[in-house]
Amino acid sequence: MAEDGELPGDTQATARPLVTPTSAETVPPPTVVVVHPRERRRKCTVRTLRQRDGFAFCNFPRMPYELTGYVRLGIGGPLLSEADANLGLLILDGTWRHVQPMERMFADIPLRSLPPVVTAYPRTSKVSVDPDGGLATIEAIYVAFRLLGRDTAGLLDHYHWADEFVELNQAFWP
Repeated sequence: MAEDGELPGDTQATARPLVTPTSAETVPPPTVVVVHPRERRRKCTVRTLRQRDGFAFCNFPRMPYELTGYVRLGIGGPLLSEADANLGLLILDGTWRHVQPMERMFADIPLRSLPPVVTAYPRTSKVSVDPDGGLATIEAIYVAFRLLGRDTAGLLDHYHWADEFVELNQAFWP
């Protein structure tokens, strides 16, 4: 079986596109999730998305995909908007302390932020302080998909705090 981000038979070291343009349809590229090697699998909120169409995973620092036409979710950029609807999403998955060094590798990918939604994920870091506006990875993906008009069905099905998250942020859902 191929490793994360690797296609069966893939022996090339060069990055390649995730999709091949087939027609005039405007299907956005897959959402690429880059996972820090120290991300604990049992605490990972997006592990169930590995089997879902429209998602591609790879382990940091490996990047087998071409990211032209992508925006990176993070804090401090312009708000994600309808203008980004046909672009791919790059998601960095790890603790906030681990994501900061990851961001340097992807500094050339345009940064987009989310509106000030509230996380439901219980944070108890003894090492660092999470930034204001910090979300669990699955929460960030869910909000981004809603903003971009993408299908959110089933995204939160395996997220323990899904109901609380949706309830806390009722003002943002149409």
